Amino acid sequence: MGVAQPVNFEALEAQARTLLAVFIAAGYEAVAPDIIQPAGVFLDVVGEALRGRTYVFTDLNGEELCLRPDLTVPTCRLYLQRHPAADREAFYSYNGPAFRFQPAGAGASHPREFRQSGIEAFGDKDAGEADARTLVLILRALQQAGLGNWKLRIGDVGLFDALLGMAEMPDRWRRRLRHQFWRPEVFRAELKRLSTEPARSTAALPAALIEALDPDDVAGAEVLVSEHLEKAGIELIGVRSAAEIAEGLLAIAADAKAPPLKPEAAALIDAYVATRTPALDAAGVVRKLAGKTSDGLGQAIDAYERRCKLLVESGVDMSKVDFSAEFGRNVGYYTGFVFEVLVDALGPSSPVAGGGRYDGLLKAVGAPHDVPAVGGAVHTERLLTVVRGGKK
Repeated sequence: MGVAQPVNFEALEAQARTLLAVFIAAGYEAVAPDIIQPAGVFLDVVGEALRGRTYVFTDLNGEELCLRPDLTVPTCRLYLQRHPAADREAFYSYNGPAFRFQPAGAGASHPREFRQSGIEAFGDKDAGEADARTLVLILRALQQAGLGNWKLRIGDVGLFDALLGMAEMPDRWRRRLRHQFWRPEVFRAELKRLSTEPARSTAALPAALIEALDPDDVAGAEVLVSEHLEKAGIELIGVRSAAEIAEGLLAIAADAKAPPLKPEAAALIDAYVATRTPALDAAGVVRKLAGKTSDGLGQAIDAYERRCKLLVESGVDMSKVDFSAEFGRNVGYYTGFVFEVLVDALGPSSPVAGGGRYDGLLKAVGAPHDVPAVGGAVHTERLLTVVRGGKK
């Protein structure tokens, strides 16, 4: 054991040099983001699945910090340190450790400390071209590192958003479904509730209070909530404010008075998220499902088709690429194209690489506006295992 670890480290370092050489040659500057990060930034943007696996601690000054669970957010923060106005293009590459809690028995493919080698592009002018360039560069780096056979799974959160925009429903329901998209079982349960009993969420709440709330009177709702809390003897200490509670209750009250989601809208959403097809067939499948498309959905489909065309022109073997509408990875900040590189030796739960588009992330971590951005990262321990012919 004591001898094997240094050998493995040396092999990982050699592999990292190969990967970084490909990225740097393509114009991506090598950077080294901080390992220790402000916890609040991560916990706000990474999504529920990753939030619960982040190592969080408080330093002697009382500041809540975390060990970075990925390198994308730290690279975003580095970009903003250099360009506070977020008004320049920048292309970065990196290699370093990340940290995530793993349950007992997770296996060697899911260590608590692992390395990522990847790229991030900020401020790109052409989203489709940047998406294709990112994926092609990741595949080229994997090939240079010795990976031969692979499969690719792609998705498009933008297509899902456009489909939701076309369905007739309140905006709060769209936001709720979009928020739950990353958790398939919860998403299905929420879709079923909205299409059958949207008022079910009021069951455990004071009926008189819910009935008295007027969705058009936010200030009055806050007064009613404050009065209710006072009568019940409930103090707001270290929890949400009365205004925040009122906002949530107003949405619940509105649900209680709303008709269910129309069956045809629920069926369309359900059919879409169940779609799994060869990547080049996906646009036709979505068009057929939607029947008539809105401007937003039409534009999203056109963007998807152009991206596929660019991948074909770049030499990607599209016979090895599948589209999964439900696929969005387990990170909550993606807004468009997403991908994972899979190998048979590790299976679908242990991708060798992955990434996607995250146009809203820079603003969430402090930029004055949204910034187009896309990136991808290689899980280097998994890559080394496969290249050496190992199993899980």
